[in-house]
Amino acid sequence: MKKNVPNKIHIIGSVGSGKTTLARKLSTELNIPFFELDNVMWIRNKSGDIRRTEEERKEYLNSILHSNAWIIEGVHNDEWVLDCFHHAELIVFLDKDYSIRIYRIIKRFILQRLRIEKSNYRPTFQIFIKMFKWNRLFEEVEKPSFYKKSRIYSDKILLVKNSDDIRNHLMRYSLMTCFPLFVFFLNLGQGVIF
Repeated sequence: MKKNVPNKIHIIGSVGSGKTTLARKLSTELNIPFFELDNVMWIRNKSGDIRRTEEERKEYLNSILHSNAWIIEGVHNDEWVLDCFHHAELIVFLDKDYSIRIYRIIKRFILQRLRIEKSNYRPTFQIFIKMFKWNRLFEEVEKPSFYKKSRIYSDKILLVKNSDDIRNHLMRYSLMTCFPLFVFFLNLGQGVIF
């Protein structure tokens, strides 16, 4: 039995896995607002980002979670994010190859420095180096942690490593209208970044 198109989608993956790109495209295709967990964590300011207090972050996230429809994306799977997994109707875990993520981090930095690609943060060399560290941390710590924490939600997790994964899993959901979009993103040879 097919499920209906989910209205509450959580996308998780490392830096450079394609979370934001996928969230934007799904948001457009499904007409559902999307939110970046980094923007839940930080108040963006031209003079520098300000970290929200734990209470502010919780209140902001709860306001999103209790709305009718949302797409949330982010690398986080700490305690403060666990309610996202609980409320999500679909959890998409983007487990792209480590070397592909490295390539995308480099490409993103260059495009941001050239002001071809927009960024929520100032793309400094320090941030660039941190992205490699975050990518390694995700691979060694966050990914195993996600697998451990998400066992209770296994019935709503879509593990995506390549287009075959999407093809096999999307039949569970009535997202076939988005299928060409997914395949398009996965075709890295066509300049796609998902």
